[in-house]
Amino acid sequence: MDIPNWITQRAGLTPGRTALSCGDDRWDFRQLAGKANSVAGKLRTAGLKEGDRIALLLDSGPEAVFLIHGALLAGLELVMLNSRLTAAELEYQILDSGAVRVIASDRLAEKAGESALTAGDLAKMEVTPIEPAAVWAEDRTLTIMYTSGTTGFPKGVRQTAGNHFASAMASVLNMGLSEDDVWLCAMPLFHISGFSILMKSLLYGMEVRLQPKFDEQESAREIADGSVTRISVVAATLIRLLDRLEEEGWQASGRFRTMLAGGGPVPVPFIRRAEALGIRILQTYGMTETASQTATLSAGDAERKAGSSGKPLFFSRIRIDGAKGPGEAGEILVSGPHVTPGYVGRFSDRDARPDGWLHTGDIGKLDEDGFLYVLDRRSDLIVSGGENVYPAEVEQVLVSHPSVREAGVTGMPDDAWGEVPAAFIVLKSPASEEELIKFCSERLARFKVPKAIIFKDGLPRNASNKLLRRELKEQLRMPE
Repeated sequence: MDIPNWITQRAGLTPGRTALSCGDDRWDFRQLAGKANSVAGKLRTAGLKEGDRIALLLDSGPEAVFLIHGALLAGLELVMLNSRLTAAELEYQILDSGAVRVIASDRLAEKAGESALTAGDLAKMEVTPIEPAAVWAEDRTLTIMYTSGTTGFPKGVRQTAGNHFASAMASVLNMGLSEDDVWLCAMPLFHISGFSILMKSLLYGMEVRLQPKFDEQESAREIADGSVTRISVVAATLIRLLDRLEEEGWQASGRFRTMLAGGGPVPVPFIRRAEALGIRILQTYGMTETASQTATLSAGDAERKAGSSGKPLFFSRIRIDGAKGPGEAGEILVSGPHVTPGYVGRFSDRDARPDGWLHTGDIGKLDEDGFLYVLDRRSDLIVSGGENVYPAEVEQVLVSHPSVREAGVTGMPDDAWGEVPAAFIVLKSPASEEELIKFCSERLARFKVPKAIIFKDGLPRNASNKLLRRELKEQLRMPE
């Protein structure tokens, strides 16, 4: 199936509708397409031809949006590099992906290597006239994003036009769409959560309100004054947003519709805090390999199915490997048109769907109503005396304590049990180790209760604010 070129198609359908805003600056879809077309012509001048693969190391700002859309118009495959990685980590991804050129924001050029073309130098180039393709093939690779590398080498995941299209359509079938929708994007554009908002904008004709870096004060203000109608968050940004709204005494505007929360289940106390502020949280489960969401919990089921990531979206299928009935835990398998066709580089020979299903590496279960519960990464599982302990379950209990802001749990070596849980805690008000252990003992089986509590000012997270439990394990090995 051929798909109309989203950029030119949207510019033709709603040319005067706002496409992008950042601060006081605004661009409609006609202007966005014009900016993209100019960038595409400069990329041709730089010697890049249709089908080439380039790597982008960009700050999240309007110029990055124009460059991304321009590169897509030019028919290029985009390797989206994480700007928070070290030079050595970036070098691995650039070499592994086979990118023929790196284009970097001026600020990041040094990390990108000597041969990188800076965005500033590209902007000075002449425009070679270009006639963008009228249609995109469904199997055309648009983007390549590397997994966060929580275990082993990061894998370069291919995401096709069909993957992005199926993801965006399944999302809108679940959430609905209004002509006045404005999605506040404070997620990094190199991450699937941020990039998918750009794709949704083109397909829905929706404004993206871009924040180059998450600002809880500005985000809270715009939710309260009705400037935006939707936002994507993870646990860390959700906490900061709720805290700021409560501190300011603000309520969400009646225009504000949904907060899409990924990166793990949202504890019930946070759901109740959000509801008191007029915010509907939609918990979601997805990954790089599924071009964003694959299951989402509706706001109406948030308390009834606390801890669940919801049901599979319309085009998705989910099953639990080896489970013989509801409630049995196993690896989460996913199938659907949003699932990657494969990888690049060192993992290019790996079949992404060996039996027709993506093996996610996540442990989960489906209840009797078909709701998905994500228990943990398989690699994060703690086996204590033969019993499975899921860190996320323990973290859920800990953050329900009124004094706990954040919690991270990992396995700690133990002579008697092999491993026992240890908890890293960020407090928002005073609490003792004894108090927190007693709190857990009243709510968890004995083998799940943390045997050590370590108080911290913050927890290690990656660029998408995902908790890095492997770094917690490293901290346990380090002498104080």
